[in-house]
Amino acid sequence: MTDFEFKNKYNIDDFLHIMKLLRSPGGCPWDIEQTHESIKKNLIEETYEVIEAINKKDKDLLCEELGDLLMQIVFHTQMEEEKGTFTFDDVCDGICKKLIVRHPHVFGDVTVNGSDDVLRNWDEIKLKTKGQKTAGESMLSVPRELPALMRAQKLQQKAAKTGFDWADVSGALEKVSEETGELKETLADADGGNQLEELGDLLFSVVNVSRFIGCDSEEALTSANDKFLARFLKVEELAEKKGINMKESSLEELDLLWDEAKTLV
Repeated sequence: MTDFEFKNKYNIDDFLHIMKLLRSPGGCPWDIEQTHESIKKNLIEETYEVIEAINKKDKDLLCEELGDLLMQIVFHTQMEEEKGTFTFDDVCDGICKKLIVRHPHVFGDVTVNGSDDVLRNWDEIKLKTKGQKTAGESMLSVPRELPALMRAQKLQQKAAKTGFDWADVSGALEKVSEETGELKETLADADGGNQLEELGDLLFSVVNVSRFIGCDSEEALTSANDKFLARFLKVEELAEKKGINMKESSLEELDLLWDEAKTLV
């Protein structure tokens, strides 16, 4: 057993020490075997679990999940420390310097009038510090690994800052109609390749509408998913009460159940 001091209360230094012990010879075989690639999905899962805790407004769960998320950061950092590339202190140093540079209204003599000025300064400073001279270069920095709706919205926001945008939401809505028509044409031609492309264009145009009306497209779709699930569960409940076998029912019969569910959920 590894020598370790048990305490009633631990801090970040203890956390870093524990991770080092887990990865060291004689530590945990599973932890020792892991690489950045093998646990990268864990980082995403833990992030979503933090979001779940926030949505549930569960402070105890939030505290726990933030710890799990922090463990992923410490885990990845420990791997690099073992290689001699950087340490947790380097990670902290980097983010501290970034925050100081990007908040000149707090740590410098820049004056701002509200959060809009803050975001504008942040973007300008980000472009300079990353050596990005064009909007295109900034757009290329948006990770392809982001959820597609989120990435679409970010790309559109960056393009809009150059003036490449509709004058108002009506233009975005007309584009949705146009892309819907083009998708219908591909369906008539039964061209699978073009269907994928046109469906993507339609989704992208819908995200544009979401951006114009001040909605987050990911949250909008999540809400729609939740509503669909709640209503489908109600349809199943109604079908059971009425002695209806859903698999043997016609679409018209199911539509009637759906309409009834809509009045209840």
